[in-house]
Amino acid sequence: MAGRFAPRPARASARAGDAVVSAGGVPRQALAPAKVRVWAPDGPHELGLVLGPLRRGPGDPTFRTMPDGSVWRASRTPAGPGTLRVTARGGEVRGEAWGPGAEWLLEQLPRMLGADDDPSAFVPRHRLLALTRHRRPGLRLTRTGLVLESLIPSILEQKVTTLEAYQAWRLLVRKYGEPAPGPAPGRMCVMPSARTWALIPSWEWHKAGVDNKRASTILRAVRVAARLEEAAGMEPSAAQQRLEVVSGIGPWTSAETVQRSHGAPDAVTVGDLHLPGIVGFALAGDRDADDSVMLRLLEPYAGQRHRAARLVLLSGRVPERRAPRMAPRGIERL
Repeated sequence: MAGRFAPRPARASARAGDAVVSAGGVPRQALAPAKVRVWAPDGPHELGLVLGPLRRGPGDPTFRTMPDGSVWRASRTPAGPGTLRVTARGGEVRGEAWGPGAEWLLEQLPRMLGADDDPSAFVPRHRLLALTRHRRPGLRLTRTGLVLESLIPSILEQKVTTLEAYQAWRLLVRKYGEPAPGPAPGRMCVMPSARTWALIPSWEWHKAGVDNKRASTILRAVRVAARLEEAAGMEPSAAQQRLEVVSGIGPWTSAETVQRSHGAPDAVTVGDLHLPGIVGFALAGDRDADDSVMLRLLEPYAGQRHRAARLVLLSGRVPERRAPRMAPRGIERL
């Protein structure tokens, strides 16, 4: 691939109303005004809690939380790149969007904020879950309608520490993505297109700390990106089956994806290093629980097992560590 990758376009930004000057010195059209949509949730709603799972680490270039409580997201939609700013005030949520994907993002806004989710379907059968739901009534499960933007970072998180995965996502998106449209906060980027992911040279994956197995899985996925994005219109179980056709994508990765792309309330994550022990400890005092024990404890919540696991994590009841955190491997230094 050496020499075939197109140079990254130069970043150009301006404040609202300012003129933007191209590389040749010719003024371009000023920043277009935002498209706006206001939506009123039908019950308690906590913006950060709903959108939090979409953030891949504190340095995620596609996600930013501001001091005023607003949330910014940069996405690659079927209509093109788009930036979305979401704020909650007085029982209403206001979405402002810029770029070619603005209208698509605003159309998707209620679903992304949990409009399709039904929290009343969950019946707590454990005191901890009942108490946590009472304390955090604003939990809704997000549904982005975008498969690839949740699948790729989930693949990067396979078999490594979260610090390694977050670093890889940050480095690759900043280097090969494109600047977020509109007046987005500094250094926000839209993730690369499927074609751009496919053209990233092997040494760049290595420099980002991504081993060949994960890089190869991403390359196989982006080659069939259109077919995978079609899964957004499927039931979560059928979508998982389609994702798992790609070699290197298993139940852990497919569940982590549809939890975000579909808002799947029953897509419990199996094969995780920590989750079974956390669920086992919280619900039965068993910190050594494995997947089979976790699934047995979550069986009373069939259809809502992912929500039950989210409530367990929100409860803060986790076992004390027995050993130091796993150290990052740092393969980029090899």
